[in-house]
Amino acid sequence: MSNKTNVPDIMEREKGLTRGLTTRQLAMIAIGGAIGTGLFLGSGMAIGFAGPSVIVSYLIGAVIALLLMGCLAEMTVAHPTTGSFGAHAERYINPWTGFSVRYAYWFSLVCAIGTEVSAMSVYMKYWFPDVPAIVWIAIFSAVLIYVNATSVHLFGSVEYWFSMIKVAAIILFIVFGAYVVFGSSNPEIGPQNFTNNGGFFPNGLWGMWIAIFISLFSYLSIEMIAVSAGEAKEPEKAVPMALKSAVVRLILFYIITLALMLMVVPWKSAGGDASPFVKVFQIINIPGAAGIMNFVVLTAALSAMNSQLYISTRMVFSLSRAGFAPAKLGDLSKKGVPLKALALSTIGIAIASYINIVAPDQSFVVMISLSSFGAMFAWFMIFVTHLFFRRKWEQMGGRKLPVRMIGYPYLTIFGAALLACVVLSTWFQPEFKDTLTMGFPLLILISIAYFIWKKANPAAYEASAKQSSNKDIPS
Repeated sequence: MSNKTNVPDIMEREKGLTRGLTTRQLAMIAIGGAIGTGLFLGSGMAIGFAGPSVIVSYLIGAVIALLLMGCLAEMTVAHPTTGSFGAHAERYINPWTGFSVRYAYWFSLVCAIGTEVSAMSVYMKYWFPDVPAIVWIAIFSAVLIYVNATSVHLFGSVEYWFSMIKVAAIILFIVFGAYVVFGSSNPEIGPQNFTNNGGFFPNGLWGMWIAIFISLFSYLSIEMIAVSAGEAKEPEKAVPMALKSAVVRLILFYIITLALMLMVVPWKSAGGDASPFVKVFQIINIPGAAGIMNFVVLTAALSAMNSQLYISTRMVFSLSRAGFAPAKLGDLSKKGVPLKALALSTIGIAIASYINIVAPDQSFVVMISLSSFGAMFAWFMIFVTHLFFRRKWEQMGGRKLPVRMIGYPYLTIFGAALLACVVLSTWFQPEFKDTLTMGFPLLILISIAYFIWKKANPAAYEASAKQSSNKDIPS
C-alpha cells in the first residue's frame, strides 16, 4: 500500500524536532502538567462546591480521564507525532477538525499558562503579602521562557525534577496525613469530618456534579504525553508505559490526598484563598511545615506552567507545518526548538497579567473558565476521532495495533457522552457559565478563520483534504 498521502506524511512534515525525551521524562511531563493548580489550589474550590462528596467528583473525573487515555494511547502508538490528536483528527475526520482542535487546544493551553501564573501570585502572598502579583509573574515567566527556549533536553530535565519534588511531597503528605488521622486523639480530626457540617453531600448531588468539572480541569494535561511523543526516543515503548504510570499515579494522588485532607480540615475551611494543603499544616500546627508546603505548591505551579508552555509551543509548530499557521512559526533553532512558536504562546502570560491587574480576586476562576472549553473540546474530539480511527483502520486492514482501547465502541461513546454532560452543565452554574458563553463563540471564530484560510490557501487545503480522503493505512 502507498503511504504517500497519509499520517506518515504528517510525521514527515513535522520532522526536525529532537527526539530527546526518555520514558521517565515523558511520564513526568504528564504528571507535571496535571499535578499543579488543579490539585493544590483548585481542589479547595471543588471542596467548596461539593463538600466531602468531592471524592466522588474526582472519581467520576478519573473515569473520564482513564477512558480518554485508552483512546489516545491507541492512536498515539499508531502515529507518534507532535500534532497528536489534532493530526489524527485531520487524517481520520476532515481538515476543519484538525484545524479547530489544535487551535482550540492551543488557546486552552495559553489560558492555562495564565492560570498557573495567577496561582503563583497567590502562593507568593504567603511570604510577601505586599509585593504586587505582576512582579512574580515577570520573574517566573522569564525563567520558564528561558528553559523552553534552550533545548528539549533542558526542558525535560527541569520538568523531571520539578515533578519529583511534587511527587515526593505528595507521598510525604499521604504518609504524614495518615499518621495524623489514624494516630491522633484530636476529636476534630478523623472520618467524622466526612459527615459533619451537612453530611457527605452538603450541597446536594448538584454540588458533587459541578465539582466534576473542576476535577476535569485538575486532570487536564495528562494528554500532554501524546503531544510530546513526537520528541520521545522510543515512542512505541515509552508512550503506553508513561500513560499507564501517569494515570494510575494521578488517580491515587488525587483521591488519597483529598480523603486525608478532608479528615484533617473541615470542608468549610478548605476555601480557595490559599492551598488546602497549606491549611492542613496550619491546623496541626507544625512549625515551618506550612511554608515548606507552600514552596511545594509553588513548584507545582511552575512545573505545570513549564509543561503547558512546551505543549502550546508544539501545537503552534504543528499548525504551522500543516499550513494552518504562518510558515515562520514552524522554524527551528539550531537546537531544534521552535522559538517563534514559543514567543506566540507566551500571550497567556500577558492575559493573566492584565486580569490580575483589573480583577485580582476573580483572576483564577476567570482563567479556569477561559482555559477549560478548548481543552474539553479537544478531549471530546479525541473520543470522536477514536471512533473514526478504529473503524477506518479495521476497514483498510491496518497492522495489528500494539495498544487497543477496551470496550470499543461502547466505552468510547460513554466517555464522550459523560464528558459532554459535565461540560454542558456549566451553563447552569454562574461561576463557570463563561466556559460556554465564551467557548462557543471562540469555536465559531475558529471556524470562520478556517474557511478564510481554506479560501486563501487552496493548495494547503487540498493537501490536508487528501489526508482525510486517502484510503491507505500504514502497514
